[in-house]
Amino acid sequence: MRLILVFVLFISVSGNAQWKDFILSPRGDTLNRVDMQGRKQGPWSVHIEEFRGERGYEEEGYFENDLKVGPWKKFSLEGVKIADENYRWGKLDGKCRYYTFNGGLQREESWRAIDPNQKFDTVNVYDLKDPSKVVNRVVVKNEGVALRHGKWLYFDPAEGSVWKTENWVMNKLQTGENALVAEGDEDIKPIDVTKIKTVGFDSAAKLYKPLEEYKKKNEGKKKVKTRDGNTGY
Repeated sequence: MRLILVFVLFISVSGNAQWKDFILSPRGDTLNRVDMQGRKQGPWSVHIEEFRGERGYEEEGYFENDLKVGPWKKFSLEGVKIADENYRWGKLDGKCRYYTFNGGLQREESWRAIDPNQKFDTVNVYDLKDPSKVVNRVVVKNEGVALRHGKWLYFDPAEGSVWKTENWVMNKLQTGENALVAEGDEDIKPIDVTKIKTVGFDSAAKLYKPLEEYKKKNEGKKKVKTRDGNTGY
């Protein structure tokens, strides 16, 4: 029996030798792992005490190379769930729901995380009446933050009914049912190929404008001799 106990202890120590720090749950699970490079890895449970009037909370989820990934849940210190969040690359991504400390649904948010390895990203914009229909694409510069993207719903926690709805496109609030981005905004614009003009066409239009005006002015009049650059007789 003693040999078996020593053998099990050896396996436990060997299995955790890759972690610089960790804790064991009451069930014996390895939590709050920190690897040899000082990065948080795997399942984590975080406890935040009340501070300066701000209520404390606990949250649990997964870390990957020091970044939050996948679903995270947040609870009050009394054990009531107050948030369901989703993360990608350490940023909010997808649907997130927030509740009151009594458990009533307060709002539903929609976020878009951008790959930190990309300088720019593009996203499909869908028709509000037909979510399966792509009506445009938006290009946005990566500034290292999560962007509000999609439908945001605000609820009456007591009744459970929606009292306010917002539609966001890459952090820009839509001002009308058919608007893709806020009117007058120059930071993000939908790609509209119908408005693209080539440099050659613009240059040619400017070059021939005086000629067209001359022709209209002298149309129907007696022929006027003009110099055409010809040096012959």
